[in-house]
Amino acid sequence: MTYTIGVDIGGTKVATAIVDQYGSIISKKEVVSNPIDKEAMFLQVIKSIDAVLDTSNLTKDSISRIGVGVPGKVDSEKGIAVFQNNLPWRNFPLVDRLREHFLTQDIVIENDVYMAAYAEWRKLRAARKQDTFVYVTISTGISCSIIHHGSFLRGCGFAGELGLYPVISNSSPNGINKLEQVASGLAIQKLARKQFGNKHMTTRDLFNEYHKGNKIAKQIIKDVTESLAHAIYALVCLLDPNKIVLGGGVINNQPFLLNLVKNELNRFLILEQQHVLSCISTSYYKGDSGIIGAAMRGEASNNKEKQGTKLI
Repeated sequence: MTYTIGVDIGGTKVATAIVDQYGSIISKKEVVSNPIDKEAMFLQVIKSIDAVLDTSNLTKDSISRIGVGVPGKVDSEKGIAVFQNNLPWRNFPLVDRLREHFLTQDIVIENDVYMAAYAEWRKLRAARKQDTFVYVTISTGISCSIIHHGSFLRGCGFAGELGLYPVISNSSPNGINKLEQVASGLAIQKLARKQFGNKHMTTRDLFNEYHKGNKIAKQIIKDVTESLAHAIYALVCLLDPNKIVLGGGVINNQPFLLNLVKNELNRFLILEQQHVLSCISTSYYKGDSGIIGAAMRGEASNNKEKQGTKLI
């Protein structure tokens, strides 16, 4: 049995898990992030890895690889966290620093959304190969990752920033806004507080009101799903993907949104695009996509280097 450590670094927490070769979590730990100082933030990552090892019966020598998901722009070849909006790292040599603490482990880093996408892609690929796969995360922010013919589409290093795409927005003064400003978790909470006149309202409160049939809540959710559908339609037109998976906290906690998004998306689709409605689903691994994907990437890197084959 081989084991890999997966680390999912975020602005509020660092989640770490030991994952076996079948993608099952053996042990998992979370620690709070410290986004004030780059060294303090790094120490939290070390603390998270040490904590998950302490709670398992495994030693460092039992771990074949470490995979780390980092938000923002990452240079995976050089092991550098280039730019993170919610973290204090700028061109931070994350892999080299981790190797100082885990001398015998090989370490792979990647953008966190790419890690989550990889986990979902691997799960589906076990059933049948997907030529073009898109993973969209709808959480504190919004982003996506595209895997085409077994490789990530990276562009110049900043591909997948779907949250920056301008979409229809009935809640915005000019009727259009960036997707992340109208459909992310933070944006939904901000809109709910404005519409209800309650500065303490949360997204959970909004969804509770929606399920009670509140007209204001229902209109907010309709506007949000229309904006999401508009952005997904752009992906459909550009890529005509074989599979689209929606993940992230908003969708994972409110899976009923999938059908609402599909209904809104159907308004845009022409006949030749209707097939996409059966190709959209919610995340399989839910909130664990990031850490499982990170662990899988580490193990995949190890296996492919041994075989001399191309790594995704």
